[in-house]
Amino acid sequence: MTYRIALNFEDGVTRFIDCKPTETVADAAYRQSINVPIDCRDGACGACKCSCESGSFRLGDYIEDAMSESEAAQGMVLTCQMYPQGDCVVNVPVASDVCKIKQASLETTISEVRQLSNSTISLTLSGPALSKLAFLPGQYANLTVPGSPHHRAYSFSSMPKDGSVSFLIRNVPGGLMSGYLREHAKSGEKMTLAGPLGSFYLREIKRPVLMLAGGTGLAPFLAMLDKIVAAGGSDHPVHLIYGVNTDTDLVELDKLAAFAAALPNFTYALVVVAADSAQPKKGYVTQHIEPAQLNDGDVDIYLCGPPPMVEAVAQNLRERAIQPVSFHYEKFAASV
Repeated sequence: MTYRIALNFEDGVTRFIDCKPTETVADAAYRQSINVPIDCRDGACGACKCSCESGSFRLGDYIEDAMSESEAAQGMVLTCQMYPQGDCVVNVPVASDVCKIKQASLETTISEVRQLSNSTISLTLSGPALSKLAFLPGQYANLTVPGSPHHRAYSFSSMPKDGSVSFLIRNVPGGLMSGYLREHAKSGEKMTLAGPLGSFYLREIKRPVLMLAGGTGLAPFLAMLDKIVAAGGSDHPVHLIYGVNTDTDLVELDKLAAFAAALPNFTYALVVVAADSAQPKKGYVTQHIEPAQLNDGDVDIYLCGPPPMVEAVAQNLRERAIQPVSFHYEKFAASV
């Protein structure tokens, strides 16, 4: 038996390792060519101190100078004394290059390009290398535009399935990637994927979750919902508010309906800015966040959207005097 350990480095790089319950995370990382910070391996120096964000484990022997009882109570771990008892997410407080990690680069094949709306393109990549790809739902990858040295960053809009992953690409006038997908991309062409990257990902669900998506910021939430379904659902309410400018910008509604059917605790709302929208909820996302969804602050909020949306939500929370248990967000701007 082995467990999957996600090592998140402070520069946003994530690497997954397999760890046996009889070996420490530090030993498992070293076995897989990842040199996490370590000096003594005896729980005496504290050099390998990290934080475990989710998952179960047991700690071997260590001394107070290496890690205090209060630090252990807050989820800190010494990887040289950490024996996993399930899959875990561990935050490593150094950059990945310190641990001699090179960014993973995978050769993939374009299997499908679909124009979902005037503003959104769906891209599906496949290939043998993707069958081994692991990432946390919500993270992103850098995709190299074929025929150029340039890459663009996009959130995964699905978890890996049958050697394939998907992305939602904003259709930007004059955009390098969107222009390529509109005018040149063909099934079977190669595309390089580098990742996973990013600190925006779904944490262990311990309380109600509020998801706020703007435009193609819907992508990471589709991957998160994929993961929740695969995990057998959530014991806590999960509500998504998906905001766009016009009715024609709404995409992947069939997937949202399928998630709602599969997850009894999942609900979602569509919000459209345009005054002539056929949707009942008009305006901005902040106008449709109900007090019950904020649960007096006992809530985890995830937001992915353009910078003005992130700032508006933060201001709205201040005006309501709501301090959520956690507020994770990812800002994105259109890249040409």
